[in-house]
Amino acid sequence: MLDTRFPRPLGDIGNPASWPIPTLLKVVPRLAPGVVVQSAAGLRASGVLPQLQAALLALEEAGCEVLTTSCGFLVLLQQELQAALKVPLVSSSLLQLPALLARERRVGVLTISAAHLGEEHLLAAGVPRERLGDVVVQGVDPQGEFARPILGNDTRMDLEQAGADVAAAAVELKRRAPDLRTVVLECTNMPPYAQQLAEATGLRPLSLRDSIIVP
Repeated sequence: MLDTRFPRPLGDIGNPASWPIPTLLKVVPRLAPGVVVQSAAGLRASGVLPQLQAALLALEEAGCEVLTTSCGFLVLLQQELQAALKVPLVSSSLLQLPALLARERRVGVLTISAAHLGEEHLLAAGVPRERLGDVVVQGVDPQGEFARPILGNDTRMDLEQAGADVAAAAVELKRRAPDLRTVVLECTNMPPYAQQLAEATGLRPLSLRDSIIVP
């Protein structure tokens, strides 16, 4: 987990009650959201790989059977991190995209930062280069009540307004691509608002949890 202070309501990956199975959480000290929500070059230059590897190895040694992270942007390090582990790692909900694209003409992605989520993230998730145009990326308002407290690692957050921000972004995504059926929630802090999003758009939201827990 990133080292965060913002609220984590039910549904958030960092809330143990969000999981129907025993869950062990490990925080990587000083690894804040602003450090990982960036390009591949910036992420690799930040030197976070050894920190993440150490945390994941500690969880593996503690007996965890599946490992994950608390930020979808870490898909950029999926291969390097998995190579050091014996158990499966699901670094990001974006890893669901290849299977979805095999069944659907286009798939949406809702992200905390459309300015930073680029082709390099989609390619790292396994999206074929020729299908990059079939992934429609939509970000939330960067100055809104969802993105600002999370990226700023604030202790206060208006959860009702945050939900409205996520739903509004989904409505804009649906307006841009009316044929969409499914939206992948890149950000692990979005699932608390998934039902609100679905009711506003009719889209089927998929989170990182859906990569691990099969209903």
